[in-house]
Amino acid sequence: MRNRFLPLLALLPLLAACNSQPVETENAEAGTGATVADSTAYDPDASSDSLRMGKSGGVEVGGAALTPDKTLAANLDASPELSQLRLAVQRTDLAAKLDGEGPYTIFAPSNAAFGNLPYGAMAGLTKPEGKEKLTGLLGYHILPSRLLALDLRDGQELTTLEGHKIKIGVHGDQLTVNGANVKTSDVVSKNGIIHVIDKVLLPPND
Repeated sequence: MRNRFLPLLALLPLLAACNSQPVETENAEAGTGATVADSTAYDPDASSDSLRMGKSGGVEVGGAALTPDKTLAANLDASPELSQLRLAVQRTDLAAKLDGEGPYTIFAPSNAAFGNLPYGAMAGLTKPEGKEKLTGLLGYHILPSRLLALDLRDGQELTTLEGHKIKIGVHGDQLTVNGANVKTSDVVSKNGIIHVIDKVLLPPND
């Protein structure tokens, strides 16, 4: 595990703006409690995802409506803006998880986010021998819980499916994760939540 992400070390200087390393101290309750634009107040007693979200027709991402009746995997499939993430997920065992019971929260890099990676950065990871490293990279974008934007707090640290922590920032109406901006929040799916981000997150090296 210690050397699991060493092939990604070469990317870190070029992607420093994408990542802010989490601090050691847990701070789940810290922050201002500021909201994010177009979000809905957290209601643990709501009887359906559509009530929690307040958007019965779903959320448009890349010209496609992503709706609460679909799984995370199905909503990734539906959006042209998330096609690079979808292709990467399909090369791992995460595809079955995201089509299963959940719940999960995905900080989903857009196609533009993948396009900002150095040329060829993903090439080795998408080969069969890169499956484990690709799974780890994608797992760093997934939480094993269901979190809307209003469930998140400034300075909060959350443990990802991959095992490392990510750090949340709330600055007025802007939500960030490890410095990446959330461009579209609260895309509710049947088994979780999608927040679209503008940068690919890189897990820290042990």
